[in-house]
Amino acid sequence: MDRLHEMGFKQLVSTIRRGGTSIREVTTHFLDRIDRLDGKLKSFIRVTRDEAIERARRLDAEIAELGRSDPGRIGPLFGVPHALKDNICTSGIPTTCASAMLERFTPPHDATVAARLRESGSVLLGKTNMDEFAMGSSCETSVFFPTRNPWDLDMVPGGSSGGSAAAVAAGLVPFALGSDTGGSVRQPAALCGIVGLKPTYGAVSRWGVVAFASSLDQVGAMTRNVEDCAAVMNVIGGHDPLDSTSAPVPAGDYSRKIGMDIRGLRVGVPKEYMGEGAEPGVKKAIGDALKVLERLGAIIEECSLPRTEYALSAYYIIACAEASSNLARFDGVKYGLREDASGLIDLYQKTRSRGFGAEVKRRIMLGTYALSSGYYDAYYLKAQKARTLVKQDFDRAFERYDILVGPTSPTVAFPLGSRMDDPVLMYLTDVFSLPVNLAGVPAISIPCGLSKGLPVGMQMTGRPFDEATLLMAAYAYEQASDTGRIRPKMLGEE
Repeated sequence: MDRLHEMGFKQLVSTIRRGGTSIREVTTHFLDRIDRLDGKLKSFIRVTRDEAIERARRLDAEIAELGRSDPGRIGPLFGVPHALKDNICTSGIPTTCASAMLERFTPPHDATVAARLRESGSVLLGKTNMDEFAMGSSCETSVFFPTRNPWDLDMVPGGSSGGSAAAVAAGLVPFALGSDTGGSVRQPAALCGIVGLKPTYGAVSRWGVVAFASSLDQVGAMTRNVEDCAAVMNVIGGHDPLDSTSAPVPAGDYSRKIGMDIRGLRVGVPKEYMGEGAEPGVKKAIGDALKVLERLGAIIEECSLPRTEYALSAYYIIACAEASSNLARFDGVKYGLREDASGLIDLYQKTRSRGFGAEVKRRIMLGTYALSSGYYDAYYLKAQKARTLVKQDFDRAFERYDILVGPTSPTVAFPLGSRMDDPVLMYLTDVFSLPVNLAGVPAISIPCGLSKGLPVGMQMTGRPFDEATLLMAAYAYEQASDTGRIRPKMLGEE
């Protein structure tokens, strides 16, 4: 069973159910891969080896009983290991947001998504690295260390959920959760050659997830294939009364359309996503993928999202303004880092000066400025109006098309350190992904080929709460193409 990391969930759970392996053996297999390979990859901040092995032992005892009394209770994630981005709270396990501000913070509760995974029988292996407070596109602003891309250790894995993406791509864990504020699930999924889904805003609970920008943040699944992504979403999705932004809609079956024929599916290709901003190799990969969809019977047409040019500016004003508000709680008084000081103002200044990194400070300052007296109308209010226009573009497009298709990222993975001194260039990495967050609609990134020997991600965007159609289209493409089956040679492993 030395190739357990190559199995999809169905095969893995089936093997466990029929006694071909135990949950403890599966858990140990992945923990051993982490021990062997993550020293250079640096995808994990913390590995919970002892807790995982103990939980696996208990689940093995439980599955022995269930197999005799109620085998139907053994769900699609039972015994499947996972990892969580380190801004998702875990009871008794530190949640740091990759920041000195929370380096010693241990939550007293689980986030709703963490609790739902535990209830499903999944096994937590650890917490993954990220850009500090989810602010970044390369996983380089972590206070601990940068994460590397398993396709090329000199390249970034994307961000901010870069640790989760790298761990899944390298086969260190079957799946992981990330958070997506402007592309932070989809962009690293694209750069690492895996599947990453950002659900509709409100479709997955944010309770217990440390907030960056509350009107944009959404938890999403990162897997190695589309079917597994749907299985994770079936567990973590659905209304949560603890989350005031959780949509009061019935939990749907995200797998219900997988395997259906996509003949007649109307696909729009926004011309704004296929222009000068995207690298030639990225555009070629998307073009080749569209030909596959066309062969499957989809109807492909060029369309336009004309307000796309406003999205980047509007996003960074809104996101930074909300970050300024959300991060005000980190003051040295309530929890987290506290520096010695002579008074309250001195406490604030010293704690925040040492606790926050350069990128977080930059965004707090930008957001505070945009919300300040005399500038609110000129910046924040205008950005919200632009956001409405961006959303209206999507609304009009979905009157005609079932899904929209384009690149997830304008480039493939770039070298570590190459954009750290140029924030604007770094922000442009998310130019195709962040309009989706402004509009609150769902989108998925799936591998669609290579450029310069590195993965290219294709982004499919859909109507609100119609993730099932996205997953149907993504699965159809995945099955008709071999591009999603190409895997990195992780640190010399074949």
